[in-house]
Amino acid sequence: MKALKKMGLGAINLAIIAVVAWYAYQAFAEYIHNPWTRDGQVRGHVIQVAPRVSGMVTRIAVIDNQFVHEGDLLFEIDRETYEIGIAQADANLKRSRISSRASQLEYDRLREIHSRDAGAVSQKDLDRREANYLQSLSAIDVAEETLRMAQLNLGYTRVYAAVDGYISNIDFQIGTQAVANQPLVALVDSNSFWVFGYFRESQIGQFKIGDPARITLMAYPDQQLEGHIESLGWGIAPSDGTTGYKLLPSIKPVFQWIRLAQRVPVRVKLDAVPDGVELRFGLTASVMVMKNN
Repeated sequence: MKALKKMGLGAINLAIIAVVAWYAYQAFAEYIHNPWTRDGQVRGHVIQVAPRVSGMVTRIAVIDNQFVHEGDLLFEIDRETYEIGIAQADANLKRSRISSRASQLEYDRLREIHSRDAGAVSQKDLDRREANYLQSLSAIDVAEETLRMAQLNLGYTRVYAAVDGYISNIDFQIGTQAVANQPLVALVDSNSFWVFGYFRESQIGQFKIGDPARITLMAYPDQQLEGHIESLGWGIAPSDGTTGYKLLPSIKPVFQWIRLAQRVPVRVKLDAVPDGVELRFGLTASVMVMKNN
C-alpha cells in the first residue's frame, strides 16, 4: 500500500511539473516568436495653456493636478484695462458714425445743387465730397472691427480648458504678470493617451500596422492592456554627423565588436483601458506584438 501511495504521489508530482513546464514553455515561446520590448512609455497630448492677452492674474480657479472638463475656467486676467478699451472703441465708433453722417449730408447737398444747376458746383468738388463720404464709411468699418477686437480681448481675459484633462505644473499665483502667448500651465488631454514602444531596428520588419499588441505597465503589473499597432516611426535623430569644431562634422568613434541596434518608436493605440487603471504621461510600459494572433 505504501508503495502504491508513493507511486501515486510521484505521478501527481510529475503531472504538476509537466503542467508548470508546459506553461513555462508557452510563456517562453511568446517571447521567442513575438517581438517585444520593455522600453515603452505612455504618451498623450499636452496642451500648453497660454493667455491670448497680457495682464495681471487676478484669479486662479484650479489647483495642481486637478481634473477639469472642457470649458471649465482655469484662470482670469485683470479685466479693467480691456473694459476701458471697449469704452474707447465704442466712443470712436459713435464719433465715426457722426462724422460719416455729416459727410453724407454735405455730399447730398452738393449733389442736389448740381442736379438743379450743373454749373453751380464743379465736378471736382462733387468728387471730393463723394470721396470724403466713402472714406467716412470705411472709418466706420474700421471702428466696428476695433470694437469687436476690444470685446474679444475682454473675453480672452478668462482662460478656459480646451479639452477634458489634468492640470499640471501650476507655477504661478495671483499677481503674476501673464504675457500673451506665453504658456502658464500644462493641460494633459485625458482622452489622448497612447503607448510608444521603442523596438530594435532588427524587429521592425517582423510586424505591421494593425497587428494586435499587449501592453503591461510597471504601475499595474497585473493588468494587461490590449491595443494594436497604429504607426511606425520613419526617422530618429542621428547621434553622429552633427556640426562640430569649425563647422566640421563631429563623428563619434565606432566600436566594431559592439553594434547596438537603434530603437525605432512604434505607436500603439489602446483598444480599452481596464477599470482601476489610471494612465499618466510617461509611465513605463512593456509592449509585445502578437504576430501569431
